Amino acid sequence: MKKSTSLFLAAVVAVGMMSTTVSADDKKGQKAYLKTCKNCHGNGTKGAAMHTQDEWDDLFANGGEKIIKAHAKDKSAAYFNGEAFKNQAQDLRDFLFMYGSDSGNVPSCG
Repeated sequence: MKKSTSLFLAAVVAVGMMSTTVSADDKKGQKAYLKTCKNCHGNGTKGAAMHTQDEWDDLFANGGEKIIKAHAKDKSAAYFNGEAFKNQAQDLRDFLFMYGSDSGNVPSCG
């Protein structure tokens, strides 16, 4: 009985580690921010602090429709309507959320 319990617990831990690996990445989000957002919104500290964590969640909800709409008439519209944003949106959201104005965190660079 002990062996099967140990195997079960090991499997649960392994699945938990895999699901964390598949999730978005705030470091990738920071890179995306620096590449696509910094020119208009400033460094990562300034840009992320534009909104609270709840506001970032709201902007990125439903495929980021609110952030896409907010940028519809500026020079970044092509990015927000393209594949690059679709691929980077979750990482970008995680970076901005992690360093939102109410997070108490400060990005290491940018």
